[in-house]
Amino acid sequence: MTTTPATPVRTRFAPSPTGFLHLGGARTALYSWAFARHFGGTFVLRIEDTDLERSTPEAVQAIIDGMQWLGLDHDEGPFYQMQRMDRYREVVAQMLKEGTAYLCYSSPEEVEAMRERMRAAGEKPRYDGTWRPEEGKTLPPVPAGRKPVVRFKNPLDGDVTWNDVVKGTITISNRELDDLVIARPDGTPTYNFCVAVDDWDMKITHVLRGDDHVNNTPRQINILRAIGAPLPEYGHLPMILGSDGQKLSKRHGAVSVMEYPAQGFLPEAMLNYLARLGWSHGDDEVFSMAQFCEWFNLEHLTASAAQFNNEKLAWLNNHWIKQADNARLGELVKPRMLEAGAVFDGAPDLAAVLGLMKERTNTTNELADAAMLFFREPQPDAALLAQHLTDAVKPALALFAERIASVEWSKEAIAAMLKEVLAANSLKMPQIAMPLRLIVTGQLQTPAIDAVLQIFGRATVAARVAKYL
Repeated sequence: MTTTPATPVRTRFAPSPTGFLHLGGARTALYSWAFARHFGGTFVLRIEDTDLERSTPEAVQAIIDGMQWLGLDHDEGPFYQMQRMDRYREVVAQMLKEGTAYLCYSSPEEVEAMRERMRAAGEKPRYDGTWRPEEGKTLPPVPAGRKPVVRFKNPLDGDVTWNDVVKGTITISNRELDDLVIARPDGTPTYNFCVAVDDWDMKITHVLRGDDHVNNTPRQINILRAIGAPLPEYGHLPMILGSDGQKLSKRHGAVSVMEYPAQGFLPEAMLNYLARLGWSHGDDEVFSMAQFCEWFNLEHLTASAAQFNNEKLAWLNNHWIKQADNARLGELVKPRMLEAGAVFDGAPDLAAVLGLMKERTNTTNELADAAMLFFREPQPDAALLAQHLTDAVKPALALFAERIASVEWSKEAIAAMLKEVLAANSLKMPQIAMPLRLIVTGQLQTPAIDAVLQIFGRATVAARVAKYL
């Protein structure tokens, strides 16, 4: 049971728009969303778009599209860091005034030379504090015409410790951290500084993110302390691996969330699957998002990496397809069926067809392909027809055609009539079911013949059978 936080829960998902919404990002968003929903809190969407070279409007849209497809609705935002520049400059100015930041005139070449000397001496490369103001220290003369960066005055001693809700207690020595650049020569702020200010301004209480951010956390904590801001709780989620144990990539299949609807996956299946990649609720494998929000807690997040399994996702997708409303499935499959030449005028009811066919399909693409047999003219293979429509079977087919007109057109009544026809001709069910399948659908593999015939309708079945008498 998750302990109720003392303050209203506010979580955030803060992607950088440098590409699509990947599976790891989607899982982070899901957990942050669910935690806010569990406590009736607020879920904030923030776009961290300060990397001007790599951030694109298309990538922003791809992230928003992915969130919308998954149904991860945000309560506030999207906020864009590039629209908050005045606020960042205000905080930088305040830090300079208070002495928690300082102007640094070292050139990039000078900084690299410092680091090279430290590497040669076997030390960790870092900025050496040339321009860091200290009591009694005389700073070098300001180089003419050189614009400074602004550096954060990181504590020189002590440790940064936080209780990570996923990984447990983490401690980093301040000696491992140099004085971070928080504003570039042109005044634009840097990533870690923006994140700290945003989390403060947006009153974020819990930060769940990938464990590639662990090294950023002590820097952000020190900045938050310097500006007098409360600290959120942090949880760093392990990465998602491919089935071979390597970092998930294109070679494992789709890694962009928006590739999955195109492949015929339902959002509830993807959410259900992602939820279990790093969290568990006993042995429960299948659950709705309402259940997930009710159950979700931080105590059952796992610190070990999860492996993505396409077969498991397909199994879950089959489950959610079977649960899905047939009219909704119809909207999803119809475009693919039209591309394949489906004719819907005068055809069986699509929802009824999907209700019959969905038990056996793992994706809506498979479902669309399977449903096509009801929406195109049958073209039975002549050799197969000769094999199954024998002289022994033809009298039974004629009797079946005779009784089509009067039988009640229900699955049960059709099944009973078929048994009577077989008994009258001393045949077994496959002997009439196989030629009927070929005549009516054009293929041998279909669901139960009585169900197929019922959906096609009396008139269509009668017309197709009459061609072979």
